[in-house]
Amino acid sequence: MAIRKSARIALSSSVALLALAATPAWSQDAAPVAAASEANDGAIVVTARRREETLVSVPIAITAFSGEQLANAGTQDITALADQVPNVTLEPSRATNSTLTAFIRGIGQQDPVSGFEQGVGIYLDDVYLNRPQAAVLDVYDVERIEVLRGPQGTLYGRNTVGGAIKYVTRRLDDEFHLSARGTYGSYNQADGVISASAPVGSGVLRLGGAVARLTRDGFGKNLTTGLDNYDKDVWAARLTAEVHGDGIFARLAGDYTRDKSDPRGGHRLIPGELSGTPVLGNVFDTQGGLNSPKQDVTAYGGSLFLEGKPADWLTFRSITAYRRDDTATPIDFDALPTVDVDVPGFYRNRQTSQEIQMLVDRGGFHGLVGGYYLNAKALTQFDVRLFTTFNGLAAFTNADIGTDTLAGFGDFTYDFSPQFSVSVGGRYTWDQRSAYILRQNYLGGGSPVFGGAGVPFGAPATNFRGKSTFTKFTPKASITFHPDPDSTLYVSYSQGFKGGGFDPRGVGTNAPTANANGVPSDSEVAAFLSFRPEKVNSYEVGYKASLFDRRVYLALAAFRMDYTDVQIPGSVACTTKVVVNGVVTQIPSFCGVVSNAGKAKLQGFEAETHAKIFDGDNGSLSFNGSLGYIDAKFVKYITNIVINGVPTPTDVSQFRHVQNTPTWTGNASLTYSLPIGGGRLDAEGGVSFKSKTYNFEIANPYLDQPAYQLFDASLVYHSPDNRWTIGVFGKNLTDKKYKTSGYTFIAADATTGALQTNPDGTLKSALGKEGILSAFYGNPRQVYVTGTIKF
Repeated sequence: MAIRKSARIALSSSVALLALAATPAWSQDAAPVAAASEANDGAIVVTARRREETLVSVPIAITAFSGEQLANAGTQDITALADQVPNVTLEPSRATNSTLTAFIRGIGQQDPVSGFEQGVGIYLDDVYLNRPQAAVLDVYDVERIEVLRGPQGTLYGRNTVGGAIKYVTRRLDDEFHLSARGTYGSYNQADGVISASAPVGSGVLRLGGAVARLTRDGFGKNLTTGLDNYDKDVWAARLTAEVHGDGIFARLAGDYTRDKSDPRGGHRLIPGELSGTPVLGNVFDTQGGLNSPKQDVTAYGGSLFLEGKPADWLTFRSITAYRRDDTATPIDFDALPTVDVDVPGFYRNRQTSQEIQMLVDRGGFHGLVGGYYLNAKALTQFDVRLFTTFNGLAAFTNADIGTDTLAGFGDFTYDFSPQFSVSVGGRYTWDQRSAYILRQNYLGGGSPVFGGAGVPFGAPATNFRGKSTFTKFTPKASITFHPDPDSTLYVSYSQGFKGGGFDPRGVGTNAPTANANGVPSDSEVAAFLSFRPEKVNSYEVGYKASLFDRRVYLALAAFRMDYTDVQIPGSVACTTKVVVNGVVTQIPSFCGVVSNAGKAKLQGFEAETHAKIFDGDNGSLSFNGSLGYIDAKFVKYITNIVINGVPTPTDVSQFRHVQNTPTWTGNASLTYSLPIGGGRLDAEGGVSFKSKTYNFEIANPYLDQPAYQLFDASLVYHSPDNRWTIGVFGKNLTDKKYKTSGYTFIAADATTGALQTNPDGTLKSALGKEGILSAFYGNPRQVYVTGTIKF
């Protein structure tokens, strides 16, 4: 019934989108799907191809939101954009507030462990964030956010196979500004943001900054530790110094975030199999007993952007950046007080990057050439503490992954006429991955890294050092036709690439071996831990137009992506070989399993629109809508199935699903603007929807989220001089409970994925004594009031 209901909503939205082509038109500069900045003629400007182009003319599927639009919608962080953009999933990763899981058009990554790369690139002022930790960016002091769908490898690099998200802060002008924003709402939410900027002397030098304090009580409680669950406790700041000279611009920027929110615990979906602990009534409550190390996230970075224009047609740019983040987190997988699959963890990431660009814009020729270098270190350390007959077994993992990437790229467009242009481009990437992976078992307590008193048990299960180099050329091309200045037809081809590497959780002693003693060689371990790069070929056709005197904006895109060597990282219950005094012993553990499973086909369409239904002296009514459809399926998925005692490569694609990718996504909203007291009152109501979502490649009836809808509303008053606003916002007004992620270590059929049961009908645990099947949920109903003032 839920899927049928979602399909009916999708059909209704499709009809609405088509009907809008016949509605009276509107002024394009009001489009919420547009970027913030506008050219003098009112056309909307975006920088998706690293140069300024109008939204209508750029041959890319792109959605952009200005800072004002984000403020008017009450947007709190970038995950909220997934409700507005078709075929996009953005959410906090399991057990965290600040680590990002991002999927665009079926491509992404939800495993935050070092060694696994993102499939969607996140950019903060053109600086690539190499790791997902601290990437749930809070929205404040922002000029615009752009969401680019489809591979962006030529201009944005190796890990943008699904797309890219650009968070762009404001450039400073030559006037003094001081503004404040305050919010209070449900769950004692209390947010405050202060922003200021000012010219120094003649205005060549300009300084600016913003400070944010963001707090909220938990949606639930940890009934064991007494801590809040799903709370928020964040300090954040940005500082900027800019030089605006004759033909030169320079910006030195720094940002800092400290997140001391309590650990986020999962909600058990089944009773404890050993203790019989019942399922809790509140999905936001948990009972995990692990609270060491204390949850703490610190992230900061700095960048230097230089731009010089020695001539009107020539621009040089340099972007230099350093970023660092450190996360301490206690993850209680079984969400119960007992020590059973408790995982204390550290994530420590560093990156230094340098990018140079040269842009040429002369006559009908528009070109960009550049180079990029990234040096990054990602260290993940964690224990897996098990309650076993082995007197408190802990499997310690140290995964220290290094990345060096060097790339050269170019993108060139030639306008053969005002109506017809051709673009070609490409990027050559040299990508080197190094790894030091240690797996050591301890008895009698945890590892010393986490203050444990355990003693080493046997030789390390993994003690691996290795290095691999990958190279790839990723081309792109597009043909664009403009029937008139306000419409664009395009067809494009692009290729995306994500580097290979080594499984950071892999157990070297489990590598297949030809050695008679059962101990694999170094080369056998290296082959076992390695995985190859993945690649996607994307084909897209699109249409964009500002219709009826620019009163209707419409963007349509259809795409087909062939996705090969798909990397499927995961962790499973297993037994590991431990050599003690020369004797091989099997013990229960937690193992990484990574494979280049095979091939997937991703195809679908997207539609976005904004229409001014009417506009008069007594008010105006606008409609916003988007609709996304994707047919995402594996056409090949090879895994080893034990048949007659022999591991046999088997294609199980008919039983696997593309995760975090609902077939239908969309939203629809109406905004009525009414002049009152010389100011303006905006009333908005809307709905967003997603069809059934699989949280993993293997279907799980407990974790998979059926189709659902979320209803939001707002009422915002803008003062006559636009110096202050006051707004009331309601999110998820029906208080829908919907799952966003989860953990499962329940035994399942290796081919079909069907969950297995014990003789008494209870689910069969694959790891731990209690059975692990827990979920994390999206935010409940929230109502809050936000006021802003400009001095």
